[in-house]
Amino acid sequence: MARRTISDHTAHPWRIHDLAPDFEVEDVWAFRTPGAGPGDFRVAVEAIRSSGGIGRMPPAVRFLFAVRWRLGGLLGWDDPGSGVGGRVPSLRDRLPDDLLAAPRGEDRDDMPLKAVYETDTEAVRELANRTVHTLMHLGWARGADGDHELLMAVLVKPNGRFGRLYMAAIAPFRHFIVYPALTRGWERAWAERNGGPA
Repeated sequence: MARRTISDHTAHPWRIHDLAPDFEVEDVWAFRTPGAGPGDFRVAVEAIRSSGGIGRMPPAVRFLFAVRWRLGGLLGWDDPGSGVGGRVPSLRDRLPDDLLAAPRGEDRDDMPLKAVYETDTEAVRELANRTVHTLMHLGWARGADGDHELLMAVLVKPNGRFGRLYMAAIAPFRHFIVYPALTRGWERAWAERNGGPA
């Protein structure tokens, strides 16, 4: 598990750069996938999907998400009109024909971020509410040891001053609880998928 710099994301020729130039890169994390090669991106993504959603996260992470959804319900942050297709258009509205025709990836009820597009080297999901429009980008890149690794970037478009304050307030929880737990789960899923130690 390693936190990376924004340039570690922007240095790669992924298509997200042209599709979402108005989004800010908030966080970049790398996930170890020992033995992975250039053609294993979809294998890694499928391993992540099979690892389960929020319900299989550690108790601290599940608690944080439960508190967030509860607050969102009480304060109206997650009203249907505030989401994708309501307050903001979907990133899919910007896709060129080849990406519109490409696989999107699977959507599930336990995954709040919904699929936008998926290729052999990157995948994008999105979520919007009254605080922010956010994209989760997964990219496949060669690591320093020669194996390929998964880079996750979180791109955001905060909804005004309140959205920026919200992102600042949840940053410690993302960095010290949510992302480390996510990393452990995804790296374990890759190891189990490939017969290695979990």
